[in-house]
This record gives sequence, C-alpha cells and structure tokens, in this order.
Amino acid sequence: LVMVYDGDVSPFKAPIPSLLLTSALHHHLLKTGLRLNASLIVASGEPREVHHFACLLGYGADAVYPYLAFESIGELVEAGGKGIPPLAEAQQNFIESVERGLYKVMAKMGIALLSSYRGAQVFEALGLNHEVIKRYFPHTDSILGGVGLPELAASQARWHQLAYRSEVTSNSPREASYGFYKFKRDGEAHRFSPELVKALHKSVQAGEKLLAERPLESPFEILPAGPPHFDEYLALAEALPAVGVRDLLDFVRHRPAVDIATVEPMESIVARFSTGAMSHGSLSSEAHRTLAEAMNLIGAASNSGEGGEEEDRYPTDANSRIKQIASGRFGVTPAYLLSADELQIKMAQGSKPGEGGQIPGHKVTDEIARIRHTTPGVALISPPPHHDIYSIEDLAQLIYDLKRFSPRAAVSVKLVSESGVGTVAAGVAKGFADVIHISGAEGGTGASPLSSIKFAGMPWEVGLALAQQTLLENRLRERIILRVDGGFQTGRDVLIAAILGADQFSFGTSALVAEGCLMARSCHTNTCPVGIASQRPDLRAKYPGTPEAVVSFMLGVAHQVRVLLASLGCRSLDEVIGRTELLGQVVYGPEAGHLDLAPLLGRPTDEAPRRYGGQRNREDMRGRDLEAQVFAMVEDAFRDGQAMRAWLGPFTITNVDRTVPARLAGWLQGNHPGLEPGTLTVKFEGSAGQSFGAFGVEGLTVELTGEANDYVGKGLGGGEIVIRPPVALKHLDTHRNWIVGNTVLYGATGGTLLAAGRAGQRLCVRNSGATAVVEGAGEHACEYMTGGTVVVLGTIGRNFGAAMTGGEAFLFDPSGASLAKINGELVEAVRLSADAEERLKALIVLHEERTGSVRAADLLRRWSVTREEFWHVRPRAAAARIEAHNEGHDQVEKGLLVKA
Repeated sequence: LVMVYDGDVSPFKAPIPSLLLTSALHHHLLKTGLRLNASLIVASGEPREVHHFACLLGYGADAVYPYLAFESIGELVEAGGKGIPPLAEAQQNFIESVERGLYKVMAKMGIALLSSYRGAQVFEALGLNHEVIKRYFPHTDSILGGVGLPELAASQARWHQLAYRSEVTSNSPREASYGFYKFKRDGEAHRFSPELVKALHKSVQAGEKLLAERPLESPFEILPAGPPHFDEYLALAEALPAVGVRDLLDFVRHRPAVDIATVEPMESIVARFSTGAMSHGSLSSEAHRTLAEAMNLIGAASNSGEGGEEEDRYPTDANSRIKQIASGRFGVTPAYLLSADELQIKMAQGSKPGEGGQIPGHKVTDEIARIRHTTPGVALISPPPHHDIYSIEDLAQLIYDLKRFSPRAAVSVKLVSESGVGTVAAGVAKGFADVIHISGAEGGTGASPLSSIKFAGMPWEVGLALAQQTLLENRLRERIILRVDGGFQTGRDVLIAAILGADQFSFGTSALVAEGCLMARSCHTNTCPVGIASQRPDLRAKYPGTPEAVVSFMLGVAHQVRVLLASLGCRSLDEVIGRTELLGQVVYGPEAGHLDLAPLLGRPTDEAPRRYGGQRNREDMRGRDLEAQVFAMVEDAFRDGQAMRAWLGPFTITNVDRTVPARLAGWLQGNHPGLEPGTLTVKFEGSAGQSFGAFGVEGLTVELTGEANDYVGKGLGGGEIVIRPPVALKHLDTHRNWIVGNTVLYGATGGTLLAAGRAGQRLCVRNSGATAVVEGAGEHACEYMTGGTVVVLGTIGRNFGAAMTGGEAFLFDPSGASLAKINGELVEAVRLSADAEERLKALIVLHEERTGSVRAADLLRRWSVTREEFWHVRPRAAAARIEAHNEGHDQVEKGLLVKA
C-alpha cells in the first residue's frame, strides 16, 4: 500500500499538488514494473469536486480520501441549519453525489468499469508545458504548452501563504469566494460581468426602441451602425483581462485601410450568423420563439436545439431554420425534419460533451414532454455519442438518411473542440456532411447543472484551428462549411474566428443576454428571474425579451466586423477566412499563462482553398438510385394533387440500396401530408440495405419479402413496415432466425413495424410512439423508450427496458427466462390484465394477417394456454419517486448536504 498524504503542512511546509504527485508515482511504478504490487491511495485536502476525483482516478489512484471535504462537512453539520442531516448521513450523501458524478464521466467516455477507467488518462491539458507533461503526465495532449514546475510551485506557495498569513485569525472573516462558477467582484474574471450585462441591455434596448418606432422599414436601414451605445459595450468587453485564447491575439495589418462604404453590407455578414442550439425546454417557449423571430427577421438562422419544436411554428417567422436532431430522437418527426433548412447531428458540444439534451426533471413539464415525446417529470440526459453513433460509418449513414428524406436541407455535424477533432472533421467531410460545427467550452444551454459547465471541452480556437488545418491537408476544405461557437460577444471574436478558418458563427449566451438574461446562473434550477431559462409560469410572465433587442445585438456585432475589415484593408469576410497571417500572438509570458499559440496559426504550404467553395457536398448517386424507378410510378399515382390507393412493385432491392424509400416519404410529407392509412403501398423483394423504411409517414406502407440490415424504421413517424421471409423459407422457425438487424425503430414517433423474424440488438431504443411486433430481440431492447408498444414473440437479450419511462411491451416467455433479463430499475413485469390481453391479441392477429407468420398462427391457435405465458412490461407508477429524485438532484446542485 502506498499512500499519498498532504495533511502534514505547517507555515514552513506546503503540499505538492495531489494530481501531480499521484501521476508521478503511478508512472514511476509503471516504469519500474512495480505498479501491480501495491495500491495507490490519495489522502488529500484538495479533492472536493467530481472532476478532482475523476482526474485522480484517471491518473492512477486506486482510492481517494478527501479529508478536508469531510472536515468541512463536519463544520457545516455542527453549525446546523435547515435541511442539514446528521454527520454520518451528510458524509454519505457527499460520497453518493461524487459517485453519481463519476458514473456520468465514465459513461461519457463509454467506460463501464472503474478498473477500466483507473489510469486510463482520458484527458487533455490546457496550460501545462511539454516538460511537465512528458515527465509527469506522459501521453497527455497539451497542444498550447503552458506553465512549468516553477510556476506551479509559485502558485502553490501563494495559496499556502494565504492560508498562513498573520492577519488571518480564528476571529477574522472568511476569505472571499473565488467566483469560480458565479461572478464575484473580487473573484476571477468572467466574460460577462454585471457591468457588461447592463451595458449590453442599455444598448439593445435603445436599438429595440428605434426598431419599434419604424416597424415597416428594414432593420439594416434603421441601425446601419448598430444600436446606440454599442461602443460602450464593446469598450467594456475588450477591456477585460485575458480570460481566453483569443484575448492573447491581435490583428496584423498588411494593407492600408479602406473606406467602410466599400466593405460588404451587414446583410451578407449576418447571413453567416446563427444562434446556439438551445432547446425549448432548456429555454422557455417565449425565449425560444424570440430567437427564431429575430434571426429570421435579418436573414440569419436560429437553432432549435435538441428536443423538437411546436408544429404551429413551422410555417411562420418563428420557425427555427436549423433543426437539431442529435442522432434522431426527442421529437424528431417527419414534419420536424421537413421544416428545416439545415439538419444538425449533435455528436457532442463543447460546454458539456456527451450531455446534449440534459434537462432536470423539474423542467420537463407536460408541454415539454409532449413536444419531445417523452414523460413529464423525468430528467432528460442524452447518452454519450458512442451510445447512438458507433462509428464514422454510422454517422455517414445518418447523413445519408437525412439527405434522402429532405434533399433541400443541408446537414451539419456538431463536434466538440478537442485534440484530434481534425481527424473526425475529415471523416465528417468524407461522409458528405455540408457543415462542420466546432463547439467550444465556453457557454451553456440554459439547462446544464454546475458540474457540467466546467472541465468539459477545449476553447473553440483550438478545435477550429485543428479542423481547418486537417481539412486543408486532406484537400477537403472547400467541400465543407466550417462553423464555430463558444462564448462569442463581439465582432472582434467573429473576425478572429474567420481568420482561424470559420465560414459561419454562432451566438449562444450573448443572444440570451440580449433578450434580457441577467446571468444569474440558475438555469438548471428552473428559477431564472426573467423567465428565459424557466418553465415556471410565474417567472415566464416576467420575460422581457423582444426580437428587436436580439436584432440590435446582431447588427452591432456585424457593424464592428465591417469596421475591423476596413481597418485590415479587406472588403469581405471571404478575403480573411483562413488567412492566419493576419493574426499574431501579442501577450506572452506569465500574463498569457506561458501559452504558445503558434500551433493555431500554422499556414498551409500551398495555395489550396482555405474556405468553403459554394458547392453542396453531395454523394454521386448515378446508377444506383432505386427510388428513381419508384418515383416514376408514384407521379402517375398522384394526379392533380389527389391521392388514390396504389400498389407499386415488387422492386428488387439489394444491400447497397440504402434508406429506401425515405426520399418518397419526404416527398409525401411535403406534398401530401396526412394521407389515409394504406394509400400507397410499395413492395420490395431481396435484402435491403441500411435504414430501410426510415422516416416513414402516414399513408405509406412498405413491404419487404426478404431481410433488412440495421436501422429499419429509424425515425418512423407513421405508416407501416411489413417484413416477411421468402415463401421458400417459411418452413424455418422464424423466432430463431434474424430478419432485421440492430437498432430497429430507433427514435420512432409513430407507425407500425411487423417483422416475421428476430430483431438484433437495441430494438426500439428511444421509441416514443411506434408499434412493433417481432419474434425475438437481442440485448438492450426498449432502452430509453418513452412511448409506443412492443410485442416480442420469442426470446430477448439482457438489459431489456433500461431507462424505459413510457410505453409498454409484451414478452412471450414460457420458460420464465426473460424476467432475469429485464432491467428492473424503472419497469415491472406483470401478468396480462383483460384489457392488456385484448390489445396484445389484436396485434398478434394483425401480425399473422400481414406477414403470414407461422409463429403468430401457432400462438393464436393455442391462445388459452399461450396467453398465460406472456408478461406485460410497463414503467412503474413512480411519480412520487421521480419527484423525490428531481428534488434531490436540485438540492445537490445547490450545494446542500441532502441526499441526491
């Protein structure tokens, strides 16, 4: 046993940072071949937050004893107060809270066991020089360098001196809060100080007044130089001390300035702007709608965020032009997809990678649950990206799916700023995405708990530069639009991003401040004082925002961009995109944290295009578009806009024919929505490729005699998919043979699937409304299901119904083996009630009629016996437990010592 202990301090002895010492010992023992001979225990006063424990374990600690945290808990208990439990319970609550946080961190990384996480070093560093990294944290990326041992020692000495300074006595006041999460006047600098927020409010309110007085005129004519007082806001923003990478950079002027009148107009600049992906749920309906109306007013784009949008907004100026779909879940219906000019796949986002869609249960109201097709009161936490997208091939398949369904919509992929993002960006470009969105660590979404807005992602400057450089090296840059977000506040931020390679720019926090946000940082608690990040009716009634205020901010930023372009002797953003010779590092040494920004300012060795070339990144479909044949017949079936019953086919299909017939489904949704069931039936024979029947719509029936690969019925919104084996194979036991692949009905919101055979793993994950009858299923079926009905007429794999909060399932289980494979955390299995039996039997009858299933016929023939061998799996009636969970989660986030 080796113990690292830092408690033996005195006025003359300061501790070595626990993480530095832990990693040094761990790697020394590895090099000497002794690491497996002893456990490494860290007893330290430093660890107090989840990230501290995560780092210590990740760099080799076997266990951590946070003695100072426990002593602090003891002091709080001794002081007493409302809600403070006894000492043992309070300490146990702290332990459980840390454990929950570690579970979340491990889940983000796709690591199931602590033994796998320990020593895995799934981190990168910001601000440590290469000598420190090489010696003490080997194999950790630290792209920009930073401080060395002398600086670390000096920092440690300053804190030690503060603890032992002579004027601090037992009667002296406590040291002021450091302001790590919330702004403190004597704490560390934040990008948005109260003075800056007030200055922005003053400016946009003045602009709002001018726009309201002349509502029929163009905003660009009314505010040609942005709103009044915007220069005061800019002066405060740019007077801040260096708090980010871009603050260490300044422009290098190679040309004489030009007249601003010759610079491209604000209209073309704001067309590159968008708002960040902030969902209706994290934001109130009023705040969400305001952003959309504002951006549409000036020809920019708002981003719906993950979680759907009210359908009555689609044909109006309140429609979000960018619709985020993550990987196809949370209210992603055919109508939602078709309403967008751009569909965004969220692999991760910078402020909290892997946690998109995270909303505490107390913010999931009936309204939000309806739009998101989920359960009221249940927290929404998207799993990490690997949970939905397994590989670059799966990502390319989803891009393909979306482009087939909605050919007019661009497809973007949102990536987190991190080391290695350039390689992923190259894969995304080769997967035929149209836009790569690099998301930086700054900012948030109006829903994140405090533990998710620090230590996550890297500055956007790093990810943007890496993506730009890799795309250039691989001759991919002109095929793709590069967009970036991460705490943008000014036109200076925009221009620096453009020079580093960005074509487009996204604003999150600053757009919320423009519509009235006070930066109270209480988003996750549902107590936003101005109703922007709250679902409480009383707080929403206080919402002050207007589209004109947001428009004023955007025009102010665009005007500053024009001013700066003119000063650089450039007349358009196209002239500066990727021209890193226009930037130079101007802050060095201790003030810059000893960072070296040269890696961000690398220049290509040739004159390859450094920006988007203007052509859509399309896959060549010549000679392999099966649906072209289908369309020729569909046009004859729909004359003069009148739908009629039609049966087309059978068409021969092979496994290279992917996402059939999504193009037809998108055309029907756009031209003939709401068809009667059975209006159009298209038949296929053979082995279908990926995503057969994806995004199906009402009135469309797709029949396949044969088999299908993964993602059958992905995002199914209506209609029917029928899959049966060839007549020649009907003698086989269909409940023992697979007929469809993995991840069937992923994210479906409606419709029916009838498959006379087994389904692979992850059947009906995130299903929120579809009905499925299959004859067997692999592992993880019905995971995260929030609605719909699933009938399995055969055996299942393990982990059935994990995190299932809605809908129901029926399992045929004559042996009783299925009960051991059900994840009982949120569901229970009971025998059939009379009502459940009636519903089940009707579905089995339908299955037998539509597929000719021998298995279904046999079960129906012996119904008096087989009915007793079914289990009805349903979510537990757990409203009280969910409410208690949410309340506990809220209290932990507030820092109280109550049970999570």
